[in-house]
Amino acid sequence: MSRIGKAPIVLPENVTVDVDASNVVAVKGPKGELKQQVLGNISVTKVEQAGKNAILLVANDNQKDTNAKHGLYRALIANMVTGVSTGFTKSVTINGVGYKCAVQGNKLVLNIGFSHPVNMEIPAGLTVTCPSATEILVAGINKEQVGQFAADIKANKKVEPYHGYGIYYTNEHVRRKEIKKTGKK
Repeated sequence: MSRIGKAPIVLPENVTVDVDASNVVAVKGPKGELKQQVLGNISVTKVEQAGKNAILLVANDNQKDTNAKHGLYRALIANMVTGVSTGFTKSVTINGVGYKCAVQGNKLVLNIGFSHPVNMEIPAGLTVTCPSATEILVAGINKEQVGQFAADIKANKKVEPYHGYGIYYTNEHVRRKEIKKTGKK
C-alpha cells in the first residue's frame, strides 16, 4: 500500500468536497472550484476525524499500478484542497542589463536581450503581476498550471553561468562559474 495514499486529507472549514458515482471529486472553496476524476480501483470517501471533515482514499486491491495511483490521486486532491483555500504562487526573477518585464492587459511582455520583446499570453485562471521590473509573481488555484506557466517563462532565457544573466525561480540557487584567468604572473 502507498504510504502517502493512506494519509487522510483534512478539510479546512470553508472547503467542501463532493464525490459523484463516476468517481469525480469536486472541491469548492473561497478561491474557486476544481475537479479531478479518480481512475483505477480506488474509492474516495468522506469521513470525520477528530471533529473535522476529511477525505480518505482506499485502494481496493494490492496491484502495483493501483498503489502508484493511490498516492498520486491523494496528492492531487490534497493540492486541490490547498489551492481552493489558500492558492499557489511562484516567483520568477529576471537578471540582466536592461532586462525587464511588464503585464499589459492579458499579456506578459519580457524584454530579455532579444531584438524584440517576448509576448506571452496569460492563461485563464492565473494572475500574473510584476511587483518590480525584474520580478514576476504567478498565482492561481491550480498547482500544475501555476508551475507550468512559471516554467514556460523561465524557458525563454536560460541562465548564463558566468554573470548569472537570465530567468530563474527566486528561491533557486544559480550555480556560477569562475571566469578564466590569464597565465600571466
